Amino acid sequence: MAHRFTSHTAEFNLLPSKQSAYRPFHSTETAVHNDLVRAIDNRHISLLVLLDLSAAFDTVDHDILLSVLEHRFAVHGTALDWFRSYLRERTQSFVFAGKQTMAYHVDCSVPQGSVLYPLGFVAYRPTDDITDTIEQHDVSPHLYADDTQLRASSAVSLRMSRL
Repeated sequence: MAHRFTSHTAEFNLLPSKQSAYRPFHSTETAVHNDLVRAIDNRHISLLVLLDLSAAFDTVDHDILLSVLEHRFAVHGTALDWFRSYLRERTQSFVFAGKQTMAYHVDCSVPQGSVLYPLGFVAYRPTDDITDTIEQHDVSPHLYADDTQLRASSAVSLRMSRL
């Protein structure tokens, strides 16, 4: 299913252009490094801010994710039913000191450890709105799953004075 979903998003160009996660031939390291080197070559200074969402994968609401899959990614019929079945009726329990808690219903988070774990978050994350707003302020965003890199560069005029 992960392969089919990835192929679907690539074929119809459904992932935001600034999102590098889980896409062939996309590397956030290469993109940001290249931008910084080009800025230096143009005698610009750059500011790079690195952001990481805490427990981001645990905040994915199942109902919203299913709606996003249906409306933004055009997942319908059997495929959408499969995703619904995959996400619904999940429970978790905890073990501490050899004692296990009762099972708790889970209505958010992408199931950890699965191959769909990162893809679910990338599909869920509303990055188009974020990147469009940021770019209006001459800041270049780049995203990798739950990590965001913001870069701004500006020309600098250095004056050398003699002592």
